Amino acid sequence: MNILVTGAKGFLGKNLIAELRNRGYNNIYEFSRESDISLLEKYTKECDFVFHLAGVNRPKNENEYMEGNFGLTSQLLELLKKHGNKAPVLLTSSVQAEKDNPYGISKKAGEDLLFNYHNETGAKSYIYRLPNLFGKWSKPNYNTVVATFCHNIARGLDIQINNPDIELNLCYIDDVLEEFLRALEGKPTMHEDFCVVPVTHNIKLGELANLIKSFKESRTNLSIPNMEDALTKKLYSTYLSFLPEDQFSYNLKMNSDNRGSFTEFLRTPERGQVSVNVSKPGITKGNHWHHTKNEKFLVVSGEGLIRFRNINSEEIVEYKVSGEKLQVVDIPTGYTHSIVNVGETDLVTVMWANECFDPEKPDTYFVEV
Repeated sequence: MNILVTGAKGFLGKNLIAELRNRGYNNIYEFSRESDISLLEKYTKECDFVFHLAGVNRPKNENEYMEGNFGLTSQLLELLKKHGNKAPVLLTSSVQAEKDNPYGISKKAGEDLLFNYHNETGAKSYIYRLPNLFGKWSKPNYNTVVATFCHNIARGLDIQINNPDIELNLCYIDDVLEEFLRALEGKPTMHEDFCVVPVTHNIKLGELANLIKSFKESRTNLSIPNMEDALTKKLYSTYLSFLPEDQFSYNLKMNSDNRGSFTEFLRTPERGQVSVNVSKPGITKGNHWHHTKNEKFLVVSGEGLIRFRNINSEEIVEYKVSGEKLQVVDIPTGYTHSIVNVGETDLVTVMWANECFDPEKPDTYFVEV
């Protein structure tokens, strides 16, 4: 299948082309504002499907709205008619097409062209009035407020909020791609005369800003955003894509002494915390028990011995562990426990606890195994 994508270098185009290739579509005709217009003659003759994503939304003057959102659409459709090519055409419009402003008027004009083209030729047409899109590869101060907030907050720059109570309707790039691929298969999601992306999210502008700020703060408080909330999950992925390339990494606070180190890695309100423990050869750590707190130990390097004793018993239970064979050892409540480095190299253990450490209520009682 030959697929024509206009606006190929834009936010939506780059994501769509990447996913089309992921799905095995290799014959993709990429057309952008930098392309020679003569290429459109060839592409419209040979294509089997058209994703018409090209458009103008931030021109230097208002005349460019009609040139970009109406003129190119007209040229595209005229060339398809010239070649007798009835390939389906998917057009990205905007919810602004319902409004009386230069951008909305130009988008509505492009929609009307495609409706007329469909009525005249019988070719399938899919028109999507998209809300505010967000995701990786979007441009700050251009595509969406999400991109601007992510870019600025990641760099410690100010953001502007005139009305924090403004309600935004957002649509994530991956949800758009899933819908476009359904349309490519002839199965678009329809609502009256238009096609729609069925998954969208609403959030107030002030809430959006606070949420993105919390992503930046998570590097210091070690919290993990609530991945069970679909919008939070998508926004966090978007935020990470805006990190400066020299700031992908960040330091953790290592609690170090002559025995080794203990470092908290991740904290979650619902799933507890993850830490990394390093013990020097011959060192014993632990010798304590818990009422409710429970843990899982995973030795990833070195050799260790985990010892248990029910505090109401004299019997000692031992588990030998090694980075050569990864196995998880549960630490039950009511058992005092310790981990000893019995090897000749550092013993590295990943430790999960079902609750984050609270110095006001540590639930940790020291008793020798």
